[in-house]
Amino acid sequence: MRNRNFGKFAMSGKSAANLALVIALVAQMVFAATDPEFAAQRQQMVAEIAAMARMTQREIGRERFSDSVMQAMGKVVRHRFVPDSAAHAAYGNRPLPIGQGQTISQPYIVALSTELIEPKPDHVVLEIGTGSGYQAAVLAELVKQVYSIEIVAPLGREAETRLTALGYRNVDVRIGDGYQGWPEKAPFDGIIVTAAAPFVPAPLVAQLKPGGKMVIPVGSQLGGQELLLVEKMADGSVRKKVVLPVRFVPMTGKGVRERPPR
Repeated sequence: MRNRNFGKFAMSGKSAANLALVIALVAQMVFAATDPEFAAQRQQMVAEIAAMARMTQREIGRERFSDSVMQAMGKVVRHRFVPDSAAHAAYGNRPLPIGQGQTISQPYIVALSTELIEPKPDHVVLEIGTGSGYQAAVLAELVKQVYSIEIVAPLGREAETRLTALGYRNVDVRIGDGYQGWPEKAPFDGIIVTAAAPFVPAPLVAQLKPGGKMVIPVGSQLGGQELLLVEKMADGSVRKKVVLPVRFVPMTGKGVRERPPR
């Protein structure tokens, strides 16, 4: 997706817009690096995540999240992944709108999803639903490579530019239908889906390594949604566990619409 034709000096309108976004993000990073208010808010957010983990330990099967996940949550500058008008609320433990009818997930859910796939430094992870790039950034702090798919083209392009400006070199973003996954980069050690599907997409299960884990919200906005942990066993069989009731924006795309009814 990235334009590698650096030799040309003339810029298209799209290239100029991307450059302007990069410059703006870099300028924001300079101020963010010395902004104690956001740093304090970020630490408060981490404390709230830890408290929620203790409150939900029966459902999630653990009392606390790993140190590495909590450190990543405390490092990623969430206020750079929301519109400027929402920066003051970036570290509240709630989802926020990011435009195009989409949202950035609640920090606790980001931490929980990350924790459940048990990320390791040598892992390659797939994310379905890039959004503003926040979940991808958290994963990028923990794993070798992140591949992320966003169906809403403007969001995906902005997220890619933002992640690059913030220094994340181990995230690749593709515009497309996440239902189909990213087969040429498979298999994956973990998959995180950030939009609710009516069922677990078979292509994503196929692209999961034996021993790999996928976290996906399943259900509808009217009938209720559940966060599922899907684990592929060594023999290729699949084990599913309901973790928590959740509320996500719905997954869209041709694959979800065309699945034949059972």
